[in-house]
Amino acid sequence: MTAKKLKTAIVPTREENYSEWYLKVIQSAELAESSPVRGSMIIRPYGYAIWENIQSQLNQRFKRTGHKNAYFPLLIPLDFFEKEAEHVDGFAKECAVVTHHRLEVNDDGKLVPGGELEEPYVIRPTSETIIGHQFSKWIQSHRDLPLLINQWANIMRWEMRTRLFLRTSEILWQEGHTAHATADEAEAKTLQMAKIYADFAQDVLAVPVILGEKTPEERFPGALHSLCIEALMQDNKALQAGTSHYLGQNFARTFNIDYTNENGERQLCYTTSWGVSTRLIGALIMSHSDDNGLIVPPRIAPTHVVIQPILRKSATEEDNQKIIKHCEELCAKLLQIDYHGISLWAEVDKREISGGQKSWDNIKKGYPIRLEIGPRDIEQNNVTAVFRTKITEKQSILQSDFLNNVTQYLDSIQQQIWQTASERLKNNLFKIDDINMFEKFFDNQADNNQFEKAPGLAEIFVDESADYSEYCEKFKISARCIYLNNNDNHDNNTIGKCIFTGKETTRKVVFGKAY
Repeated sequence: MTAKKLKTAIVPTREENYSEWYLKVIQSAELAESSPVRGSMIIRPYGYAIWENIQSQLNQRFKRTGHKNAYFPLLIPLDFFEKEAEHVDGFAKECAVVTHHRLEVNDDGKLVPGGELEEPYVIRPTSETIIGHQFSKWIQSHRDLPLLINQWANIMRWEMRTRLFLRTSEILWQEGHTAHATADEAEAKTLQMAKIYADFAQDVLAVPVILGEKTPEERFPGALHSLCIEALMQDNKALQAGTSHYLGQNFARTFNIDYTNENGERQLCYTTSWGVSTRLIGALIMSHSDDNGLIVPPRIAPTHVVIQPILRKSATEEDNQKIIKHCEELCAKLLQIDYHGISLWAEVDKREISGGQKSWDNIKKGYPIRLEIGPRDIEQNNVTAVFRTKITEKQSILQSDFLNNVTQYLDSIQQQIWQTASERLKNNLFKIDDINMFEKFFDNQADNNQFEKAPGLAEIFVDESADYSEYCEKFKISARCIYLNNNDNHDNNTIGKCIFTGKETTRKVVFGKAY
């Protein structure tokens, strides 16, 4: 006799079809949807509210480290890209180009491009070139350094295969750009920003990450080295969640970003760039959500507590209004509470739909705490609380106790979410000691079902001279990152043999399937 299958709010489940499950979570939580523009998405209010919280909290971190926000044009002259050959080569196939400046009506009455531009413009895929041009004007003396700029913007990369939040043609992101007098300062800034991303991902999004350096073949075009944070999703595929690049003097040389030092000599600057995008929302979804919908860590949640008035059809309109008023008064009290430096946010769900539908809608949206309040709760001065991490459990709590302890409840939920994700990373990060283990680990890693769960991430000693491209091509994997020498998860004094060359090395690389 087969076990009865549990009903879930999201169909298909993660095990049945992970890709479709991901899209259904986004749809049911009303985060985003595809747009009429190929490969682009419409971010709905709830999804954008999460992005606003990401912006707000990262802005605080950026400004505390001296950065100021600015804004640069969406359109970049084509000749700016032609000046930096390596950079443009890395983005050429993804660039969208504007060639005309007006529309005209043709003989068939249709609108067609009219005025052709003398020089085309590129819709920014990233802003190193135009910001480098401006830096050359703004920096004259050593007194102008360091120059620390960030912008929140949209970019366009003409992606062939798109997926909501993870890879779209138009992307919302931030990109930081800095200029320094010395290489040491610029490299320190590159590491500082990567650590800010790592701390934010772990402390706020509850997404554990590996902080490392990209291998040369995965490096940002034009960079001397690129740092990254890599996260592991529930299907055991890696997701690059943020990058920070040390550009050396490459862009400074191309765009004449130089300064007069204390001795009156002209010197080239050293520059950096770094960024994260709405891909962080994709990381949040795939790290935490379950077969009943979205789960949002409280420290990034747009709504911490949703209150559901339990109204009865048999009750008078006056009695039901009393319940709604009671819920609104409780909501007002919750809004006065500080939660990690921000106002705790609560709302009353007064939609005229069934209580069951309300409950499931709120579960699918991932609100951390849901309160049900009916006549009996009011009489006993209680609230009935349901935590998103334990949706089958209802707790009757004195209203005064709930108000006094709501921040602790939220912190407990945050910790539960973090613990689940960090245990998954720990349990799916394997040390591989030889080439046979490596091949067996990545061979036949897709099951027959549609989940296609990857085997996880592999830690391997790899010598710098090793060529592992044939293995990456064969198993459709990539080198995600090299552990930094000061990474908490890696002892750089440990020596091992490269599985590809047999040479001794302290360099440890993480391999895996990735988005």
